[in-house]
Amino acid sequence: MSEPAKILVIFGTRPEAIKLFPVVAALRADPRFTPVVCVSAQHRGMLDQVLEIAGLVPDYDLDLMKPDQTLDGLTAALLTGLGQVMDKVQPARVMVQGDTATAMAGALAAYYRKLPVDHVEAGLRSGNIYHPWPEEVNRKVIGTIAALHFAPTEVSAAALKAENVDPAQIHVTGNSVIDALHWVSARIAANPAMAGGLDALKERFAGKRIIGVTSHRRENFGEGMQQIAEAIRRIAARPDVAVIFPVHLNPNVRKVMNAELAGLDNVALIEPLDYPHFAHLLGLAEIMLTDSGGVQEEAPALGKPVLVMRETTERPEGVTAGTARLVGTRADTIVTEIFNLLDDKAAYEQMARAHNPFGDGQTARRIVELLAHEIGQQA
Repeated sequence: MSEPAKILVIFGTRPEAIKLFPVVAALRADPRFTPVVCVSAQHRGMLDQVLEIAGLVPDYDLDLMKPDQTLDGLTAALLTGLGQVMDKVQPARVMVQGDTATAMAGALAAYYRKLPVDHVEAGLRSGNIYHPWPEEVNRKVIGTIAALHFAPTEVSAAALKAENVDPAQIHVTGNSVIDALHWVSARIAANPAMAGGLDALKERFAGKRIIGVTSHRRENFGEGMQQIAEAIRRIAARPDVAVIFPVHLNPNVRKVMNAELAGLDNVALIEPLDYPHFAHLLGLAEIMLTDSGGVQEEAPALGKPVLVMRETTERPEGVTAGTARLVGTRADTIVTEIFNLLDDKAAYEQMARAHNPFGDGQTARRIVELLAHEIGQQA
């Protein structure tokens, strides 16, 4: 057997960490590979929570987060910082995930060094370069560069083929977020104290139907956030409902939500949750109301309907399967759709029982085997 292949795994945000820690663990468990982990810390605190829970200590930490950082400033710092790490590590391949500035800059820095790039969660497309912004273009840049495209679904694979990506480079693996969710759910079951921070809210809202909310998309800043806040206010006016809302750290979200919702009896505006507590919230919630991408994948794995506060989604599989529904950001529409699910048991069950199209928990294993095949490593 030849020397283990050195894989530089790059990420910077909490969602990337959640989706890549199962892959890093699978690489570490395989003697054919030596994973080297580099984090940009694009999201410092939220990233560190996942690293700690997963027992993952980065080999390189660029710590690039700055207050009010512009996208071009961040991208420039990422490109040079990640390039320096690549020059030092001299990896055989570079792995990135999803659609962040870290992933895009990592792929571009690798391309400048003619290093093959492996893209986890490849092929997601909304068809609109400003929704989600800037993620849609980040994905397209990575898709142009990548050597291996690990598509979560057949829909994602078809989007890549439509862009003339060589079908031999595209592999449908499922989404590693389901691997991560299974992993953390098993640990919560074995040790409930891992997610005990929600116990007081469970007691406060006992007997109520919990709506979980997340919102942070840039394209919803401004009027969209105002409409979302108004919808939550009206939903929480129902005596049988409670809203648990981990509020994103971005001031464009916090200012609006604190001004509109603070102090309401049936609304809990709480700090962002670490991964076990967020998985526990998914379990507690009857419905998830979100503009996040990851929640569209995670909630259906637990049988929870997802109402997506966006006009488009790069995860249309959930909408097609019936696990998710696009509701936009108009308060009237959001309230109508939530109340429909609360009041129509058949409508709720139809969404809750729909097949989750995003994976079976074996994605990391598939990725490792595909990598080994690509570089000719034999077990």
